[in-house]
Amino acid sequence: MLRSLFAGISGLRVNQTMLDVTGNNIANANTVGFKSSSTVFSDTLNQMLTGSADANDARGGTNAVQIGLGVQLAATMTNLGQGSAQLTGRSTDLMLQGDGLFVVQQGNEALYTRAGAFTFDETGTLVTPSGARVQGYALDAAGDPTGGLVDITMDTAGLVPPAPAGVELTSFSFGSDGKLRGVFSDGIQRDLGQLAIADFNNPNGLERVGGTSFRESASSGAAEIGTSGTGRRGTVTAGALEMSNVDLAAEFTNLILAQRGFQASSRVITTSDSVLEELVNIKR
Repeated sequence: MLRSLFAGISGLRVNQTMLDVTGNNIANANTVGFKSSSTVFSDTLNQMLTGSADANDARGGTNAVQIGLGVQLAATMTNLGQGSAQLTGRSTDLMLQGDGLFVVQQGNEALYTRAGAFTFDETGTLVTPSGARVQGYALDAAGDPTGGLVDITMDTAGLVPPAPAGVELTSFSFGSDGKLRGVFSDGIQRDLGQLAIADFNNPNGLERVGGTSFRESASSGAAEIGTSGTGRRGTVTAGALEMSNVDLAAEFTNLILAQRGFQASSRVITTSDSVLEELVNIKR
């Protein structure tokens, strides 16, 4: 009876966690770049009542008799599936079609995100709504990435080759290759930089840090950073945002499952309590 009480308590805990995860998914149904999570349960230790026995001349073999001791949370799995596209028409709104994450610099830490609602700040640097700086590469004269990661900016001082004196930037756009292209007053288009895209051997191992951003962990492995369309990295779509991949129909079904699981575990506890009460009252 005590075993059933503690098994019921473990059921309450994990189904409450399932409710928490499902509630968070529903709350972020309209969050740009949000990736939903799901819970995975597993049983806990089993108590051995009798061990298994081999067959002999007198009798056949017997199986072990074990009683489970409840349930535990094995993992919370992140669903990194593609969210639907929302066209915005804003040239700095970017969406990845396929695998990969944008690289941003938050203070001294590199973070990764699928939320491409970017803007240029007062210094001409591409930033997230929280002010993290979007990372990319400077380009050589052939338009190939060179050097390490740098901030993506509209600064024309680093152009290779430099623009002629008196020529000014008049407009800009992002291509599917992630390159920031500027149109100048002399009518010539020049590349100002290229977005960096990160990929991971185990993206499910990334740690959430809020703001729809992730950081690498020992489980995810080190970031493999490159450019759009290379390796497993997807391509960039400008003027669109990737919406949340939360499936509301599935989440409301999970709410029902968690609620019923919680109720059933509660019933196990109340039934065990009733049996204990009868035992205590035997002497009356």
